[in-house]
Amino acid sequence: MHINDLDLNLLRLFDAVGRTRNVSRAAELLDITQPAASQGLARLRTLLHDPLFVRAGAGVRPTPKAEALGGAVREALGLLEQALNAQAHFDPASARQVFRLHLSDIGEARFLPELMAALLRAAPGVRVETMPLPAAEIAPALDDGRIDLAFGFLPTVQGTEQVALLRDRYIVLVREGHPLLRTRRKGGDGLAWLRGLELVAVRTHSDTLRILELLQLQDRLRLTTHHFLVLPAIVRATDLAVVMPRNIALGFAEQGGYALVEPPLPLAEFTVSLHWSRRHANEPARAWLRRFVVDLFGGARD
Repeated sequence: MHINDLDLNLLRLFDAVGRTRNVSRAAELLDITQPAASQGLARLRTLLHDPLFVRAGAGVRPTPKAEALGGAVREALGLLEQALNAQAHFDPASARQVFRLHLSDIGEARFLPELMAALLRAAPGVRVETMPLPAAEIAPALDDGRIDLAFGFLPTVQGTEQVALLRDRYIVLVREGHPLLRTRRKGGDGLAWLRGLELVAVRTHSDTLRILELLQLQDRLRLTTHHFLVLPAIVRATDLAVVMPRNIALGFAEQGGYALVEPPLPLAEFTVSLHWSRRHANEPARAWLRRFVVDLFGGARD
């Protein structure tokens, strides 16, 4: 085939189907009808002499030829998009932009208060929406523009640009006056003390569960919940303890009634990073927000 036979919309359709693995969702992303998407895909198959995508469960999967073309098409579309937007200008003082961010509940507590206070001064007309996503969806959502930035400790997220925002470590939070605090003050192995506790864990933060698994403390779990931010009331009202990030625990401790203990936990150290898509890296609004966040929180501070 000759490149003159292709039109840009067919390449955009190819890319959208490749990223979503679903023709209907690709049509929604491109704001076209599902029949129009199917017709475009049929035309592309004829031009390239390949099925390109075959049915797989509720969606489709790419053929080897589509996989080979996918990266080049995505890069070419990204370069074209950057070139078209190269002269665009983002003025934060007058902008009415909506920024969408991936943050967990604990990320919202850590970053949103300071971020919103600074944004309301620098860009009073912008709006922010948080969109917490499963880790497997974060990179595709950044690539297709559903979210602009992702905050977090996201070791399984691949194929994004990222910069470290802060370093943190896991500690143990208990109520002040917990009976086992006296035992610990007498000395001894910190992990032996930990094995005397009954624990609450957060389902959505798998690393804390992994720590308990490595310490063989699964049988000490009395409650598994979905959110970190319910923990202060639970810890204050019971003798349950929780493994959680030190930065967030310090905020709880400021309210009074809590004690922080730092036993030698495995996998204790971690880094919270900011993630974004290479595809949209040079878009003026997203580039401005990224620089703003890095200036506000960057430097991988503790």
